[in-house]
Amino acid sequence: MTAAYLAQLNPQQRRAVEHGVGTPNGGLANPLLVIAGAGSGKTNTLAHRVAHLIVNGADPRRILLLTFSRRAAAEMTRRVERISAQALGQNAAIMTNALTWAGTFHGIGARLLREYADQISLDANFTIHDREDSADLMNLVRHERGFSKTETRFPTKSTCLAIYSRCVNAETAIEEVLGTSYPWCAAWARELRELFASYVEAKQRQNVLDYDDLLLYWAEMLSARHWRLISVGALITCLLTNIRTPTGCNRRSYWR
Repeated sequence: MTAAYLAQLNPQQRRAVEHGVGTPNGGLANPLLVIAGAGSGKTNTLAHRVAHLIVNGADPRRILLLTFSRRAAAEMTRRVERISAQALGQNAAIMTNALTWAGTFHGIGARLLREYADQISLDANFTIHDREDSADLMNLVRHERGFSKTETRFPTKSTCLAIYSRCVNAETAIEEVLGTSYPWCAAWARELRELFASYVEAKQRQNVLDYDDLLLYWAEMLSARHWRLISVGALITCLLTNIRTPTGCNRRSYWR
């Protein structure tokens, strides 16, 4: 018999929501990857999944719920509370308020990096640069290296930052990125490589992480078996929406 709060779901959505819940002897179910297109009810399904876990006794403090925007994370939490209320009544708010690991990839990444900074050779007091701050720093380095005064026009700060992000997130050589996405900048490959190396050095001197770093450092940290065991032990389930996983590393050696 289907619980009343799951009645509006179609069979595929309900299968995703109920996956692994009630596993014998409290065991963990195998991970489940759901691929769904636009308008297929991804957010609604994830909200029901979280609510279903909570209703069935999962500790909300051990549920990791990730999305790409703060607005989406807040909306997801509101939906979970609304759905949970159908089964738990007034107690739903108490349980959903304990969803302390619901947020954006960047926000959760920053939190983990600060929490374990001393174990990964990172200063926990790092400053986070948004895209505008990052473009300004890129422009400062661009000017210091004399690239703002070239005879032919050098790529703008925004273009430079976009190329840099594409290289590190896709872990792709700068020549390939320029050839496929920025062909009008291909003649500047050597200069851009030098610029990016200096940009990374400037970030390190200033104890700054940009948005790319928050994901890349986190991915690098979790690539070690030791950290994977910590993450599995601390969190019972991981729920992602609109997954776009970056890989790579932006250490200075990458640009040599």
